Amino acid sequence: MAMRVVLGEDHYLVSEGITRLLARGPDVAVVARARTREQLMRAIDAHRPDVVVTDIRMPPAQTDEGLQVAAWARQRHPRMGVVVLSQYLEPEYVLALFEAGSRGRAYLVKDRVHDGADLAHAIETVHAGGSVVDPQVIDAMMDAQDHKRSSILDGLTPREHEVLAEIAQGKSNAAIATSLVLTKRAVEKHVNAIFWKLGLNDSRDISRRVMATLMMLSASRHPSGAGGGSPAD
Repeated sequence: MAMRVVLGEDHYLVSEGITRLLARGPDVAVVARARTREQLMRAIDAHRPDVVVTDIRMPPAQTDEGLQVAAWARQRHPRMGVVVLSQYLEPEYVLALFEAGSRGRAYLVKDRVHDGADLAHAIETVHAGGSVVDPQVIDAMMDAQDHKRSSILDGLTPREHEVLAEIAQGKSNAAIATSLVLTKRAVEKHVNAIFWKLGLNDSRDISRRVMATLMMLSASRHPSGAGGGSPAD
């Protein structure tokens, strides 16, 4: 059965283009389209889609309506995936989207969805509970971290790499403890060490988890060696 999608986009031609792109494949069906935040929220309640694809800026204010809908949907429809499309590389938008967790959320730059493949992949990923961040956004965020993309993770121990990989999946400390067969206290120790080594001590916890995930993703795209030290529980 095709995944059911509600689309939020106020520009008619863009909305038509995205709908036609998704119609090319058998796995996605656009069941409703909306042009404003209020219309989108009503369509979501009415159709209860598997995934919402929304522009980040729509009427009434043309600010961050897509992010507002994503936050609202997390409370009202927690299993629903959301893909936010944007023309902007602002790291603050990504942090806001993932503020309550990365599960079922994706942020894509509009320029990358012209052939539909990236968008279809993002829809499939968030529907499965995963997350996607546009590589251009990752690069922009890493530029803000003093261009340490390829070496930022070198100071982590193997165990810290394992914990970071779990963080990147959106898991809580308790879930990480279960997955890695550690105590919750040990996980907290490793998480704090990761934040300290990555220079993320001064941010809110949710933002630190998102930033650490983006650093890991960026390092995997710019490999120059990884790991080091010895495991410590």
